[in-house]
Amino acid sequence: MKKYFLPILIALSALSISAAAAYYSVTGLAKLFAGVETAVIWMASSLEVAKLVVASLLYQYWKELNKLLKTYLIIALVTLMIITSAGIYGYLSSGYQDVANKTGVVDKEIALVDNRIKTQESSKEFTLEQLKQTQQSIAQLRGALGNNNQTYKDKDGNILTTTSSANRKSYEKQLEFALNGEKTLNDKISILDSTLLVLSEEKLAKESNAELAGELGPLKYIAKLTGTAMDKIINWFLMIIIFVFDPLAISLVIAANFAFTQLKKPEQLAIYDEKPVEPVVVELQPTPPPAPPTPTKSWYNYVPPVFKRKKEDDDTIITY
Repeated sequence: MKKYFLPILIALSALSISAAAAYYSVTGLAKLFAGVETAVIWMASSLEVAKLVVASLLYQYWKELNKLLKTYLIIALVTLMIITSAGIYGYLSSGYQDVANKTGVVDKEIALVDNRIKTQESSKEFTLEQLKQTQQSIAQLRGALGNNNQTYKDKDGNILTTTSSANRKSYEKQLEFALNGEKTLNDKISILDSTLLVLSEEKLAKESNAELAGELGPLKYIAKLTGTAMDKIINWFLMIIIFVFDPLAISLVIAANFAFTQLKKPEQLAIYDEKPVEPVVVELQPTPPPAPPTPTKSWYNYVPPVFKRKKEDDDTIITY
């Protein structure tokens, strides 16, 4: 089983990435052609399956296919990869756009709160300036009341000090009015402080929106760090994803075909810790030396036959 583990793992990885790419692509194309959504889903699904089949076909029968068919299949495969990548881009960009729209609404709400805060702060500054002037007037009136004395000399040359009741009443009325104005301004400042506190809490709640912070927090941080608009950053990420997603799926399909093909080769058995087939050794017997040639008869070693006569039942037997 060890030798099948890696090929099966490659095949499962290829199928999972291909399935994810197909889902994103089909969903993105369905959103693009919302009027015929069902037809687009069937068409895009069949094209996604055909893409994987074409990739396997080109690898398995590369040498057997003629040039014309091979060229067409390559062009069709590349075109289907582009269509899939476009569908993935549309799906992911649509998801980002939904979050970006929410963020845009929240940003506008935060801007409105900022304007209200600025208005309240301006009103507070103006009120503080009025309070300062009123307090100065109160100090002057109190000083005038303390110095409401008039000195003059009588006919005998004596210096007399008197107070003007009319001036005193006028100063007291002005002082009372100034004190009431001071109290009103202090109450107004307290109300403005309370309003600013509520607006600041509202702004903080909108800025720390947990859902949006989790979805766009890293992108906002990168945008602030690089000084680049968030739309450009998300576009770069989407381009990187689509250039890796579908080509990786096709590459893994081809790799799975290659891995299963290698299982059939006996020289690959050693990779999976199996014993290779031992060669059969045939022991060859040594060839015996050739026998010496048989001597031939010649005239100088000719031996004449010996004739013997034997009498047996009147039969004559001649032997050599």
